[in-house]
Amino acid sequence: MATHTEYLVMQTARPREFVNLTERVRAVVRSSGLRDGLVLVSSMHITAGVYVNDNERGLLHDIAAWADRLAPPGDYEHHRTGESNGDAHLKNLLLGHQVVLPVTNGDLDLGPWEQVFYAEFDGQRPKRVIVKVVGDP
Repeated sequence: MATHTEYLVMQTARPREFVNLTERVRAVVRSSGLRDGLVLVSSMHITAGVYVNDNERGLLHDIAAWADRLAPPGDYEHHRTGESNGDAHLKNLLLGHQVVLPVTNGDLDLGPWEQVFYAEFDGQRPKRVIVKVVGDP
């Protein structure tokens, strides 16, 4: 069993943004030289998430609206610490901060509509996503 690790630097133009990472993750998997195993894609920040779903504009809008309904911007106890991103922390919990995906024959083994997304809820500064491939050459 071997491993390969790379870090993707994320810096969104807006405070809240969804970024399709599928091809970047695929490139890491291919560069790893590993043929069969798993790839972990994990946000290294507690105000961002990583998830898998369809890359369809209406669905992306619906996901953002759903997250706002469940964790709306507003006043949170967390803000008493001087922060203003309480909703971003809760949205991370809703969408999750990492996914594990199969690697088969040296490539991501995704379903026909599956795409890997980075969900930023408190952006406009550099953040990292770790991509760790574990498997057999």
